This record gives sequence, C-alpha cells and structure tokens, in this order.
Amino acid sequence: MSTFSLLLLAVHDRVHDAPMKLNYSEPKIYTGGVAVNQWSKLSKKERDKALSKPWYVYYAFRHPETHKLVRQPNIKGGANNFYTKKDRLEILKPLKDTLLFILKKGFNPYHHNENLKEEIDELLDLGDFKTPKKRKTTKKIKPEPIEVKTSVKKAFDKALSIKKMMLKDNSYKRYKSRINQFYRWLKENNVKEHLDISQITKAVVIEYLNEVLSKTSARNRNNSRGAISSLFQVMVDNEIIETNFIASINVLKSNPERNKTYKPEMLDKILSRIEDSDPTLLLLIQFISFGFLRPIEVCRLQVKDIDLDDAKVYVRAKNKPVKIKILPEVLINSLPDLTDYDDESYLITPYGFGQDWETSNDNKRDYFSKQFKKVKDEFGLGVDYGLYSFRHTFITKLYRSLRKSKSVFEAKSMLLGITGHTTMDALEKYLRDIDAEMPDDFSEHLN
Repeated sequence: MSTFSLLLLAVHDRVHDAPMKLNYSEPKIYTGGVAVNQWSKLSKKERDKALSKPWYVYYAFRHPETHKLVRQPNIKGGANNFYTKKDRLEILKPLKDTLLFILKKGFNPYHHNENLKEEIDELLDLGDFKTPKKRKTTKKIKPEPIEVKTSVKKAFDKALSIKKMMLKDNSYKRYKSRINQFYRWLKENNVKEHLDISQITKAVVIEYLNEVLSKTSARNRNNSRGAISSLFQVMVDNEIIETNFIASINVLKSNPERNKTYKPEMLDKILSRIEDSDPTLLLLIQFISFGFLRPIEVCRLQVKDIDLDDAKVYVRAKNKPVKIKILPEVLINSLPDLTDYDDESYLITPYGFGQDWETSNDNKRDYFSKQFKKVKDEFGLGVDYGLYSFRHTFITKLYRSLRKSKSVFEAKSMLLGITGHTTMDALEKYLRDIDAEMPDDFSEHLN
C-alpha cells in the first residue's frame, strides 16, 4: 500500500482542525451512479448494476501552475473486493473523512508533504486521536456476493464455441480477435472474470467502444460494436442473459473507403501493361470486371467451379451457400484450356493456372493486391484505386449502356440479376455510391 494510503488509514475521521484556504474540492464517494440514501427504494437489478461498478473516493486539487482544480486519482482502498453497499461504505467513508482532514492540514498531492507526515506522527504519539479501527476478519470479509449464474469467462467461452461452429476459419479468427481485445480490456478495468456476466452493463461496453474510437476510427468502433453484439445475441439465444442491450448502442456515422472508377484512357493503359507481364493477375481482373466477382471470391475459385458446357461459374461466397453466376462469352474467351488441370486445384495462383496453393483466402487476396499495387505505383495511382475499382468501373459501364435502350427500372432489374446484389435497395445504394447513375445534360433548362 502507498505512503499516501497508509497516511489516510492512520488518521481518525473525527479529528478536525481550522480550515485552510480551499485549494481543493470536498472529497466525495462515487457509488456506482446511484444515490445510496435511496438504496432501499432501488430494485435488485439496479443495486446489482451499481455494485458491478467500481466505487471510490474522488476529489480535485488546485494545480500550482495553472491554478485550476484538477481531478486527482481515485482512491479505492480495496473497497471493491466487497459486494455489499454496507461493506464498501465502511471502507470509503473513513477514507473520505480522513482525506478531508489531511487536506485541511495542508496535504498537497503536488508536494512531498514531509512536514505534514511529521506533524501527524506527533499527534499519533501524543494520543490526540485514535487510529481507525481495524476491520474484523469476520463474515464481513466474505460478504454474500452477487449470485453468479454464469461467470464472465464461462459466458464468453460458451458463446465463442458456438460462433466457431457458425463461421469459417478465417472469419472466426478475425471475430475472436475483436472479442479477445474486449475481454482483455474488461480484465484490465477490473471486471473480474469469475463474477456474473450481468456485471457487463451497457455503460461498461460504451466506455470500451469510446476507447476504441479514440484510438482508431468510427468504422473500427462500429465493427467492434457489431462483434460484441453478435456475441451477446448468442448468449440471449442460449438463455445465458435475458437481453442484448448492445443492439441499442448507436452506430456512428463513418466515411467508408471506396475505390474510384477508372477513366477509359487509364483503364486501357493498365490492362495493356498487365496483359504483357502477368496473365494470372489479368485473369483475376477479368473475373472482377466481366463476372462482377469480388477479389476474394475469385481467389476461392477451383477448376471444378468452372462449367464451360453450361457457361456457369460456382462461387463460394462468405457465410452463404454456393451461388451460380453466368460466364459471359467475353470471360469464357479469356480462360485458358482447363482440360488437363486437376479439378481440386485453384484456378489462379502465383505459380500459374490450376495449381495447388495452400494458404488462407485472405492471404491469396493480399498477394494479388500487392502485385497490383506494383502496377498502380507505375501509373502514380493512390489508395483510391484498387482491384475493386475494376468492378465499379464495369458495372458503371454496363448500367449506362443498358440505360441507352431501357428505362431506369428495366436497366436496374437486369443489373440486379448480374451483379449479385440481394435487393433492389442494395443495388440502388451501390449505384449511387459509385456515381453510376448520372443525369442527362440539363443545359437547355438553364437558358
């Protein structure tokens, strides 16, 4: 225990002296966000919620340079090792009163206070006041805790084991990483893993999300919120907790990163450059451009997924059943002869077409992203351009071509069956985001 804490414990709460000039605020006790004088009127749930938070004595002291009151470190004194209001207050009230006494005596957290220590030692020797009574090591040291139905650790382990059965390996690794970050934060902030899961309140989660926001971004904060919410929903579904209060925490507005579409002249230069140097990267781009697949979906393709007889490609999307998409003739003409390749081999690899490539799909996508970055750098293209830009570019190109002969509704209806969007609303939002839908020249209306 620190010298300061020993000093507090050594001084009796009934001793007072003439007040000095107030360079401090009167010490107060934080009691979990509730008024303890209304304790009897609180419900059990409200009491448990208050006791799930740390209680402490707090005060402010005037800074010697700015002369402004500055909040000082909280003083807990081991009170949070107890689980009843009475036991916590038996520790915190004497600490509060003792703190007030030594502040009046001249204690200054910005000084060494050697003279004050000597003065208090003399008072103790003369018997001018008694030291605080030592707490009896009786049942009060082992108060009846909040009923633990399911501990924090057990609840997290159970929910994660269920999520593992629901997600693919790569997705689960990313998901578990986010949950583990939250779990570590809980332990670092005195949420004990052996206590009941109910001690994790909405206020606790919001505090964590605010910290994520301050260190990273609104997008990352929202992703963390989504991961925690899905974990708590599993707990609800398995009757570990009653409600998923995470769902009521707001989602912050964030500016998503979006790849720009390529101008026609730049598109021709890029494709010409890749055609001469990297046929596997070119085929991946052609699947993105003509098949409207996402880069990671192309990386998942195996030789067996290509059905040339029926002009179909079988795409394994994330967390969804295999979906079947049309192989347009322009894409079929770009394919190599697959006759002699093993059905289980991957269509596109660093070693050529139809080879074994044992690594995660994320690693495969990252490999081709890095290969394409070398090309981007040659043309001086920044972070606004990437492999996704080809998808945006060719969907824009297709939509504008359809609009030349069809109504807006007809064009979007045809496009919906091609791009893979699940709803018309999702497609319309996507078209707005990539600026595919542009108005006709309106100059005549301005004359």
